[in-house]
Amino acid sequence: MATEDSVVTGLSGRYARALYELAYESKQLDQAADDLRALSAALSESDDLRRLVDSPVLSRDEQGKAMTAIMDAMKTGDLVCNTVGLLAQQRRLFALDDIISDYLRLLAAHRGEATAEVTSARELSGDELDKLRAALKDIVGRDVAVETKVDPDLLGGLVVRIGSRMLDSSIRTKLERLELAMKGVG
Repeated sequence: MATEDSVVTGLSGRYARALYELAYESKQLDQAADDLRALSAALSESDDLRRLVDSPVLSRDEQGKAMTAIMDAMKTGDLVCNTVGLLAQQRRLFALDDIISDYLRLLAAHRGEATAEVTSARELSGDELDKLRAALKDIVGRDVAVETKVDPDLLGGLVVRIGSRMLDSSIRTKLERLELAMKGVG
């Protein structure tokens, strides 16, 4: 576990590590990961949920009750539900995205995988994800766990981060570079 500990740091790392250890002991690593991925998708799709998580105005109890209702509706397992409830009570829901990412990094390290954060202009299909994983495996030399995010502002292409390496093939970046080049000419 020593190598896995160095994968995550800070506030989000402590919560993610605690959740990971509980999931490991109860043999629920994959269930917790699935629940966290579903929660991450809901956070990125729902502006109302994002406001609930980020709101400094709502009390601990209000956030906790709302998150519990959402977790119940999503049929989230007890482990993740209890963790989210604890985060609400400790006023730490703002760190939820980072905690999810850190948990998935710990899981990938446990499995001997590299973690790639992939941002695309639209949701990638299952076939596209499989091809991307295969291409990244060839580059990295080991299995790659892919975390996806959608950012329509990219216009097209992908931004891929693996550790400290980043590949930005988005149309937005290409247009920005073209704009800079055009300013240099004139």
